[in-house]
Amino acid sequence: PHGAGLFQGLRPIDRKGEGRMKETGCVYLVGAGCGSADLITVRGLRLLQSCGAVVYDALIDPALLEEAPLAERYPAGKRSGSHSMPQEEISALLVRLAREGKTVVRLKGGDPFVFGRGGEEILALQEAGIPFEEVPGITSAIAVPAYGGIPVTHREFTSSLHIITGHARAGKPLEIDFEALVRTRGTLVFLMGVTSLPDICAGLLEAGMNADMPAAIVEQGTTPRQRRFNATVGTLAQTATEQAVTSPAISIVGPVCALAEKFDWFDALPLKGKKIVVTRPRERSGTLAGRLSKLGADVYEYPCIRTEPIIPCPEMEAALNRLGDYTHLVLTSPAGVEALWGMLEREGKDARALSGVTLAAIGPGTDRELRKHGLRADYIPAVYDAAHLGAGLAGMVSGRVLILRAELGSPALTEALERGKIPYDDIHCYTTAYESEHAAALRALIREDKVDIVTFTSASTVRGFAHSVGEDLDFSRVLGACIGEQTAAEARRYGIRTRVAAQATMDALIDIIIKEGNETWN
Repeated sequence: PHGAGLFQGLRPIDRKGEGRMKETGCVYLVGAGCGSADLITVRGLRLLQSCGAVVYDALIDPALLEEAPLAERYPAGKRSGSHSMPQEEISALLVRLAREGKTVVRLKGGDPFVFGRGGEEILALQEAGIPFEEVPGITSAIAVPAYGGIPVTHREFTSSLHIITGHARAGKPLEIDFEALVRTRGTLVFLMGVTSLPDICAGLLEAGMNADMPAAIVEQGTTPRQRRFNATVGTLAQTATEQAVTSPAISIVGPVCALAEKFDWFDALPLKGKKIVVTRPRERSGTLAGRLSKLGADVYEYPCIRTEPIIPCPEMEAALNRLGDYTHLVLTSPAGVEALWGMLEREGKDARALSGVTLAAIGPGTDRELRKHGLRADYIPAVYDAAHLGAGLAGMVSGRVLILRAELGSPALTEALERGKIPYDDIHCYTTAYESEHAAALRALIREDKVDIVTFTSASTVRGFAHSVGEDLDFSRVLGACIGEQTAAEARRYGIRTRVAAQATMDALIDIIIKEGNETWN
């Protein structure tokens, strides 16, 4: 699982009216960019969102496939030493799918024409009479060095760039003119050359390159798992062996490698490479996951709860039909706002149905959901939790309160109202269900101490997490970043170590994660 919500707001390309044959589809060779899903071009993404079938390489970020939820998926991935589908079969598959009338995206890592065998696939499509287009992508030859702090050109160091495949055909030597490369005095970028790195370095040295020439190798480039190792041409192969570097990795040779430490920005991100589990419901995980990813985190999305509106909900319908009986309408989550709005729409009503009632929200997240519908909260407590919401209402309300929330809402809210002798109706308008997809994989990561932090945004996410990964797990291995004290109290019930955000907001939650990182990861 990877970070999601990277492309919200983009609309798929509408293929209507482009003059394509109805009988035969079109094949788009789309460069997916390198590593990170958000390095795809906007055009490539829109084609992916509108296609009927996607044929994809092994190194494609799974988050990209989620952008084509209705498309047929065909893995055609190739890794070093392992080919899941021969090139001839890939070309034949593209032809077959197009002849079935499908719009096909051939999703290729990097750029289709930079050692991507895109030309071979186009020749096969041409021969079969299949319409095609090529959509360029960001090649790893440029992106990976950049994420490693290495500019492939710099006028004070070099004026040329040379991209070379380091992959040798089985049983054959490398077909590289090392003397010509050395004469260029340019930046050399070797792709697919981990196993042949000793031969590459030896060839450069034999051709006259100085053994002290700066060099580097970058593994898993542009992803949170990226590792960069600085060396020289004389030591690069040995460094890669000592550091157990594996594919995919890119080697860079040239004076520009000396700039890596100075220009490094990716490794300097505060959460670089830290495994952080996001437990928010699937429909709400995107914002937190996306922000953590931008800070360098290796985000593992684990939506362990699912919220569903209760339909029909006669209690809520009856209460809204006599809304004049209430002075305040209280909402404790964005899911509650969604359930309320869904019912209004089913009844043919809109925001005007809520006129005359004061709206109270537990925090800014719930208020933001209200604002999507042209409403805003009249009251938000200073501390965003049920206890402070109830206490605040008890100090200002003189009439009856309507609460719309989950089945297992915190009793702290109603207890505070009861202490203030405030009458209320507590109506459950949505349910929370536990999910367990990927539970075994996450359990294994926790047992191997490969998870740094698990985020909890409500007590229900704590319960969902504990139930799904198995309550027999040693939860003392888990460090939970909790959005509030009530959430943290629930986490401690299971033995989870906790850090609590200063406020019940995403900003504060991220702040506590970064603070924890500064104190314990450095």
